Amino acid sequence: MSGLRFVRMGFGPDAVAYQEAWDEQRRVHAARFADEIDDTVLLLEHPPVYTAGRRTADSERPLDGTPVIDVDRGGKITWHGPGQLVGYPIQKLPRPVDVVAHVRRLEEALIRTCAEFGLETTRIEGRSGVWVLGDPVERRPALGGLSLDFDPRLTDDEFDARLNGPEYAPSNAGQRREDRKIAAIGIRVAKGVTMHGFALNVNPDNQWFDRIIPCGIRDAGVASLASELGRDVTVEEAAPVVERHLRDVLEHAEPKPREIERTPAA
Repeated sequence: MSGLRFVRMGFGPDAVAYQEAWDEQRRVHAARFADEIDDTVLLLEHPPVYTAGRRTADSERPLDGTPVIDVDRGGKITWHGPGQLVGYPIQKLPRPVDVVAHVRRLEEALIRTCAEFGLETTRIEGRSGVWVLGDPVERRPALGGLSLDFDPRLTDDEFDARLNGPEYAPSNAGQRREDRKIAAIGIRVAKGVTMHGFALNVNPDNQWFDRIIPCGIRDAGVASLASELGRDVTVEEAAPVVERHLRDVLEHAEPKPREIERTPAA
């Protein structure tokens, strides 16, 4: 097996139901494990759906009982839907698997994608995904007419934006000039083969994120290419750019087994 193939499962009116895509992931995963196919990236849009990774807390789910699909990936709760480009790289990695290195490669491809559209993005230590950095705290506008010294999120670990008005909503993080995530990443590795992947916010209605605690993060928000650039960008426009950068990063990378520190025998 060699090379990397891309499968565009469906966009727009042909958006793929989450369960259908999950079933296809498992089918492709089994074929890749058996070396029947090359490394494969599934690209698609989903109809609106909330999915929760294994670390999701009950307090981070929708307050109104909106259905959530619990999945076997890492990470916490997020939303998928129209205007968001989702990618599921199904790739065989050398063992012992270096999960962090795989995540970093996905981040790199998405950072390059955003740069090609004219948007500077970066990583944040301890938080996976791709981010638009906000202003320093002292330069951010006050919330609700109050000084930032009174921002309850600074002192209340359980602060819930959903109960405190739109000024705290994740979708308004750009107006607050806070850090905001433009691409989420959550993966699983089974039998040395990756599953799940990334979701790049191209031009979605980010208010869908206001019904949850996105990725379990209470002091930052979400962004999109369209909102940050101030112009329309479509999933159809973004897909070939993401594909090109993924191909460049994944095909030219040299995945190595994770180094294992062994304690010398006494």
